[in-house]
Amino acid sequence: MMNSKSFLSLGIYLLSILTTINAQYSLAATYNAANFFDDFTFFTAADPTEGYVVYEPLVAAEEAGLVSTENNQVYLGVDHTTLNPSGGRESVRLTSNQAWGEGVFIADIEHMPGGVCGIWPAFWMFGPNWPNSGEIDIIEGVNLGTTNTITLHTAAGCTVSNANSQSGTTALTTNCNQDNAGTGCGVATSNTNNYGTGFNAIGGGVYAMQWATTGIYVWFWPRGSIPADITANDIDVSSWGTPLATFSGSGCNFDKSFASQNIVFDTTFCGVWAGAVWSSGSCASAASTCQAYVAQNPSAFTNAYWLINYVQVWQ
Repeated sequence: MMNSKSFLSLGIYLLSILTTINAQYSLAATYNAANFFDDFTFFTAADPTEGYVVYEPLVAAEEAGLVSTENNQVYLGVDHTTLNPSGGRESVRLTSNQAWGEGVFIADIEHMPGGVCGIWPAFWMFGPNWPNSGEIDIIEGVNLGTTNTITLHTAAGCTVSNANSQSGTTALTTNCNQDNAGTGCGVATSNTNNYGTGFNAIGGGVYAMQWATTGIYVWFWPRGSIPADITANDIDVSSWGTPLATFSGSGCNFDKSFASQNIVFDTTFCGVWAGAVWSSGSCASAASTCQAYVAQNPSAFTNAYWLINYVQVWQ
């Protein structure tokens, strides 16, 4: 039975969460078709996740039709015509020039990659000296997966509670330490409208992530159900209801574990996730290895593209 001191501590903790969610924010930046390629850098080094991919710079990506802006939207695609590409299939990985502190990050996305063997798309954030400044994976999935997995990666010393996440979500792990088998702490979602093929079928939607002293919270709304305060450009986080994923609790110092986060969009192939699970999934019947499938089936990736309306940062 809890004593009065324990009740007081619990009350203070719950009040701190409520205060965080009710915090007022002002718009700090908007990334859209007008400025996206100016405010993001094209990563061109070898893929850190060991993917079968070649990340192209801006000019080469434009010439190859991998990136463009049209109808006030940002298109980020992959090569879907080259058979057996040397070194990997061409794609892009973009990182925001600006690193951000605590705040609310909103992405209105109409289409994303997903639902095809070999693919590994992600919308995520990371800090310097990884993993010491943390990583927040807002959208991520592989191969024929139909739902989003939301994950944090940190250095040692961050264990979270996933209490107060939406029903149907499942805590995969609670220890965010990247050295703990490299999985971080993740939440598996259950609704197929929040990722890949199901997401695209409804015209996408809006993801929002709040990073605060008390924790990290992620929401998703399908197209047609986006809150009025978001469409009105006057956000009220307290009105958003139960998060799709909650990472909180006294086992993690979020001010210490996360810092100076850059925003990233990328699409890679195979690598340490999509490739690692290849033999245990249904994709194994399509080819002996992930790399073989990606190399020999370019047309499979025709719809492996991001179509972004905007990304906003509120602080």
